[in-house]
Amino acid sequence: MVLRVQVPAAIAAFIEVPTPEEWIEQACKRLPELLLDHANCELKAASTALSFIYRYPERTTLCTRMSRLAREELRHFEQARKLMRQMSVPFSRLSASRYAGALRKLVRREEPYRLLDLLLVGALIEARSCERFAVLAPHLPDALGRFYAGLLASEARHFDNYLNFARLECGVDTDECDARLAEIKSVEASLITEPDEQFRFHSGPPAS
Repeated sequence: MVLRVQVPAAIAAFIEVPTPEEWIEQACKRLPELLLDHANCELKAASTALSFIYRYPERTTLCTRMSRLAREELRHFEQARKLMRQMSVPFSRLSASRYAGALRKLVRREEPYRLLDLLLVGALIEARSCERFAVLAPHLPDALGRFYAGLLASEARHFDNYLNFARLECGVDTDECDARLAEIKSVEASLITEPDEQFRFHSGPPAS
């Protein structure tokens, strides 16, 4: 039975472009690499959440939420590793994707803009992850498809947390925050639609 999964409305409205069909087709042919990079992404997501706690320990509400988020990301990492064992996919470290590296290069150094940019980038990564889980799930083997469909609610919640903190925690007015978000979203859209030499969970369509 084919899973019936939809991209959450808030996510679909937030991202500028949908995942290209060419990437979905490629992902379905490269499931071991897809799952391996997904596991690495969950580990990096937990590390990112912890980095907010180390960098901004005085921000109590932010730290409390990021602590919970880190634990949830680690749980997803454990679940991904379990599926990898079932599918006989060995774990290994992968180099960072073009996607995450390019977005993080946009982060400014001075505060409060550093915090703002980090949170906006986090919101975009979580939104894209949520969208990709949704578009992939119906095309995947049953266990993997159900796992990805089951991640939608948490990924959408993570996206919402990052975006709300960007708007409320940084002391930047709404217009300035929205303008910066538009700039970052434009870069993200290019990374998702431009041909990519490397296949990753967040890569663009295959270059060849």
